[in-house]
Amino acid sequence: YNQQVPNTVEATGIISMLVLSKKRLFRPQIQNLIKYSAIAFCLSSNTAASSFSLAPSSTKQVANRVIVPVTPLSANQHPFLVNRGGSILRTFNMSSSSTSNVEATATISTAAEKLEKLRSKMEELNLDAYIVPPDDPHLSEYVPEAYMRRKFLSGFGGSAGTAVVFKNEACLWTDSRYFSEAAYELDADHWTLMKQGLPKIPSLTKYVSDSAVKKFLEDGKVFRVGIDPFVHAASFEKGLRDAFKGAVEKSDLSDDAVVGEIDTLDEHGNLVDHVWGDARPAIPTSPFRVHPLEFAGLSVADKVEEIRDEMEDKKATLAVFSALDDIAYLFNVRAKGDIDTCPVGIAYGTITNDEVTLYCNDAKVVSDDVKLHLKEAGVTVKPYDAVIDAVKDHLSSNDNAKVWIDKTRSNYALSRLVPDNALVDKQNAVVPMKGVKNKAEMEGMKRAHISDGVAMAHFVAWLESTIVKEGRSVSEVEIDEVLTGYRAEQPGYVENSFPTIAGVGSNGAIIHYRANADSDLMQYLDTSNPILIDSGGQYTYGTTDVTRTWHFGEATAEFKDNFTRVLKGHIGVDTMIFPTNTPGFVLDVFARKFLWEAGLDYGHGTGHGVGAALNVHEGPHSISARFGNQEPMKKGMVVSNEPGVYEDGSFGIRIENLLECTYVLDEDNEAFDAGLIDGDEGYPEKPPGKKTFLRFNKLTMIPIQKNLIDTDLITIEELEWIDNYHQEVFEKISPLLEKDSPAFKWLAKACSKFI
Repeated sequence: YNQQVPNTVEATGIISMLVLSKKRLFRPQIQNLIKYSAIAFCLSSNTAASSFSLAPSSTKQVANRVIVPVTPLSANQHPFLVNRGGSILRTFNMSSSSTSNVEATATISTAAEKLEKLRSKMEELNLDAYIVPPDDPHLSEYVPEAYMRRKFLSGFGGSAGTAVVFKNEACLWTDSRYFSEAAYELDADHWTLMKQGLPKIPSLTKYVSDSAVKKFLEDGKVFRVGIDPFVHAASFEKGLRDAFKGAVEKSDLSDDAVVGEIDTLDEHGNLVDHVWGDARPAIPTSPFRVHPLEFAGLSVADKVEEIRDEMEDKKATLAVFSALDDIAYLFNVRAKGDIDTCPVGIAYGTITNDEVTLYCNDAKVVSDDVKLHLKEAGVTVKPYDAVIDAVKDHLSSNDNAKVWIDKTRSNYALSRLVPDNALVDKQNAVVPMKGVKNKAEMEGMKRAHISDGVAMAHFVAWLESTIVKEGRSVSEVEIDEVLTGYRAEQPGYVENSFPTIAGVGSNGAIIHYRANADSDLMQYLDTSNPILIDSGGQYTYGTTDVTRTWHFGEATAEFKDNFTRVLKGHIGVDTMIFPTNTPGFVLDVFARKFLWEAGLDYGHGTGHGVGAALNVHEGPHSISARFGNQEPMKKGMVVSNEPGVYEDGSFGIRIENLLECTYVLDEDNEAFDAGLIDGDEGYPEKPPGKKTFLRFNKLTMIPIQKNLIDTDLITIEELEWIDNYHQEVFEKISPLLEKDSPAFKWLAKACSKFI
């Protein structure tokens, strides 16, 4: 790959060896090999042939397969367009739009050029390593392009993964959800993919700390690590310092040896901005809109009162809120445009005993409705940059000040302002409030899923008719566009809740895949392949997230076996009855049981929380094999149920519904809706030792394809579950469809009884 090919024979030989050396190839890989073969055979002279080469920057290793793009994809042409990663602020004055410390530069396109310029800046500042996380100052999962520093530098666009640039190497750590995506997007000549979680792969902090010990043993000098404090969680700095200490303890050095230090580079800003220069996109300033009380369920004043009660219990005099969904929830506002698919706006918030403050750009509060809404709620609006001085002033003006900052949801730049003796580091009060939906929020979620069910009935009816009746193959991009079009017809639709995943065949095995018309990975759906579609909508009243796997031809026995095992796990979680105070990880095994019996598993969690007209991923709860999350499931929580199985290079299967967590007994649900708690008059009394139990209600109202089920593996009880679910879907969705419409006919067929 690293040399020019001298003649057509050798070019063809290389291509032949590529084909013969791989047991399986993606369809686009085969297409690319054919294209290169054609080019090679068309070379008519040694002079022309000598200029033909397979450039190393155009060659990617994906698992055990090779992809050779015809031309390198541009920044906006990656097949994995999950818009995540990066950061925003550069200087300690918190400016969200300043370009200070960043010189104008020409566009830098290649990995080598970017790394060279960054290393030049590192050398100037005497740094041994520079860490580039995917985060913004609010530690968001999805971020605007202006914050995507890690993606700009490395080319990798997944939401999880941190880059570390050393003097002589560049590494990127990410988890199993993104192994294929990262392997495709990273330039393997300049980046090393660290597949975290695999045996013998050290964590980022261990790798950096071991490097520090090695340097100290070689030259006695301290290993200097640069970070931008605004884009690292407060806990990261402590974790790295602890890693330095731990590495020293395991070495032959004295325990008091200092092998590494962290420089926050306050006078220099984020170093990636020096590389990106004036090509960096502008910071968005989309205006807020009021989230009405009929959907919010609680006024801003009610929420502030509850938070102040919590502050009193913790003896906090100031509460600081950084996460954007916390801000949107607290102030009953939403926005469109700051972050694609997330109805949040860039801002901070604080609460004291006598003041509630929203810190944001003036352009975000331009509408009279928003101004009046905030004024009536007693909210003061201040510039975005002012939050730093607000925390400093509060600490300096009160000897007994206690600042409540949730360090897991706050950046290091903010948290380091607060000395330990004045810090309340606890889960902030908004997180549990937001995680447990009130009656109005849950009604909005149910309404959103009815709208989604109508849209999906129209869409799948169209898709099946197009492929089966018309005999036309449909691209993944068209599928995305048509599905979005049907959602957009529903009342209250705002935008999608995340970029649609529509993966045909082998692309379904790429967990966070997104189709792009300019990508060689894009495939067309026909009757020969399945498709995995993971999609959702943001409505003014609720948020949806659903995955279905479809096959409009004859599925293989292996596929049906895998599909049925995934479905059985899905039913296993859905039908669970469990006592209160049960954490989500306890339920995870029921999703995997039938896959494990066949030697199968999946690398992602089984369930995540979902916001009410808010972010599609929210905490504090989850259903996952990671038992570190001890948050118990509670009445009013919404959680996804999405087991899956993925055969790399062949297919992906996932079945996802959103579930409402509710009490088993009606009397307990009625007490919850009335706002009663234990000890209140009218609260249901329980005999000593008797527990209160929870179960799930299905929110998603979309059929599951029945002819993909292997009836030899399914039980009568599971078939009854399917029939009962489909009956509920038909009763709720069919009245909203015209009886003679293709959507109605498809729904009636899809919901017909098994038994």
